[in-house]
Amino acid sequence: MNANSRLETRPTALLVLADGTVIPGRGLGAKGAAVGEVCFNTAMTGYQEILTDPSYAGQIVAFTFPHIGNVGTNTEDLEATNTAVRGAIFRADVTAPSNWRSSASLNDWLAARNIVALTGIDTRALTRRIRERGMPNAVIAHAPDGAFDLDALKKKAADWPGLEGMDLAKEVTSRQSARWDETLWAWGKGHGRREGAAFRVVAVDYGIKRNILRALASLGAEVTTVPATATAEEVLAHRPDGVFLSNGPGDPAATGVYAVPTIRGLVDSGLPVFGICLGHQMLGIALGGRTKKMHQGHHGANHPVKDLTTGKVEITSMNHGFAVDAESLPEGVVETHRSLFDGSNCGLAVEGRPVFSVQYHPEASPGPHDSHYLFERFRAAILARAS
Repeated sequence: MNANSRLETRPTALLVLADGTVIPGRGLGAKGAAVGEVCFNTAMTGYQEILTDPSYAGQIVAFTFPHIGNVGTNTEDLEATNTAVRGAIFRADVTAPSNWRSSASLNDWLAARNIVALTGIDTRALTRRIRERGMPNAVIAHAPDGAFDLDALKKKAADWPGLEGMDLAKEVTSRQSARWDETLWAWGKGHGRREGAAFRVVAVDYGIKRNILRALASLGAEVTTVPATATAEEVLAHRPDGVFLSNGPGDPAATGVYAVPTIRGLVDSGLPVFGICLGHQMLGIALGGRTKKMHQGHHGANHPVKDLTTGKVEITSMNHGFAVDAESLPEGVVETHRSLFDGSNCGLAVEGRPVFSVQYHPEASPGPHDSHYLFERFRAAILARAS
């Protein structure tokens, strides 16, 4: 075998786990190396929304669905301008785009956003490993010439401290207040614009997704976003009729150091408060509960959740590695939703007050749309208080 043929058989990408395990593959997207926590996502669609979700800051996403990228990418399905995900892992090679909405191939899109990716590995085996052993820290590396410093990559993976104790909301939040009026996408029309406003909502941005803002605007709300570090006084200065606590990445206890006092002040104001994901977790802390790191987390668009207040089961979109400990919730705070996969907490509410939250993503980006009613519930709480 000559030198050229040896070069052709070299892996051009590696996933190096913190325990020293090396998984070879074929590289795509950006060149270089990135460190993060590896999780698996079970969604069959919506990879562009997943890869632009700020909640994935500090994580490397392995897709269990084998065919990712064959519909290309477009300019409408972005959840944030700046991508926070550390890397992406696919089973099958990315084929040429085949979709009328596509404007660029996934490979070019990944490279333009500095996302390191690899393909050609057994994602089923990786998923099984995560289910059995938990989410590992790892380095994902891409070098077209196949030249890697394995010792350096192993050390980088082993030395990374992990997500526990990390406040990542500060990395993805907006830097100043802003108005939002774009509404949900409609077939043949694209995104619209809200005309007029029936009430005002302030959304605290811990890493908020655009489709959440669109869902709020579609309710008829005048939406203002504020940074994660905003105080209760700064939020209330906008004279909102309701407050939304957004999704976001990292450890809720770490972000809660500065966010929880704000949330307590907002709850005490008497305004309707609606939280999701990280906002849900920190609301739980603010009300006297605790959060905990999950073994494998929930990442996907097919998670069954039971609404304990109605008995209804809905299929939800989730992305979280921490959860509220339901047993830690004090008297007067009730569990409203529960995962039917593992029994973990997925929702809470304060008795007698318009304050509630869920762990999952009711904006359905990616879908399903079962949980849109929660935005209507938020609007109803706002209008009831105003009447």
